[in-house]
Amino acid sequence: MHKFLLVQVRDQDDPILSQEVACFSDSLNCEPTQITVFDLLSGCPTAQYFSCFDVVLLGGSGDYSVAEGGEWLPPALQAMRELHDLGIPTFASCWGFQAMAAALGGEVITDMSRAELGTVEVCLTDAGRSDPLFGCLESCFPAPMGHQDCVVKLPPNAIRLASSSKVKNQAFKIADKPIYGTQFHPELNRSSLIDRVKAYPKYVEAITGEPLEKFIEKCEPTDLQKLLRTFAQSV
Repeated sequence: MHKFLLVQVRDQDDPILSQEVACFSDSLNCEPTQITVFDLLSGCPTAQYFSCFDVVLLGGSGDYSVAEGGEWLPPALQAMRELHDLGIPTFASCWGFQAMAAALGGEVITDMSRAELGTVEVCLTDAGRSDPLFGCLESCFPAPMGHQDCVVKLPPNAIRLASSSKVKNQAFKIADKPIYGTQFHPELNRSSLIDRVKAYPKYVEAITGEPLEKFIEKCEPTDLQKLLRTFAQSV
């Protein structure tokens, strides 16, 4: 059985802390006990600690931002660089995608004009369509989304795999490393996306300008959990 490490940036009273574990467990078709959680607000994993796991998952962040930063961010980005150097299979979603991009030389900004929330159409690039992992997806697909920050410049060693109409950099693979990242949340389906949004209701009106009930009606079914399952099986 694989041993997974889920790296989070969440307050201990964040209601999504345990929900995120459940979502990754469901997507990976593994027991929740196979997933160990490490919170970057409490410190940073060492290279030795990272090496205890078969797969590292870089998850969400609640109210924390790569673009806004904080005292916790520089050590966190150094941990991302160590993870890259170790070459441990890693899948980064949303905040994790942004953090890995910033750590390796990319650029992340807050831009409300490019904020996305709900289910958003994402389309693969030519590199995405030919990628051994992302090639299992349709050329265009609805993706669960929730972000105000976006990666405006990829790291030099990153290959763009997908884009949306608002955000050019929706997914990447790090060349010659088993590291993938997505701005969207492949660990979520429609139900878990709605549960996630209900925990942070202020973002619905701020990003979509709609009341929660109307927003929920527009959320579409998604089928991206297979992306994580395929990634884990390929390790």
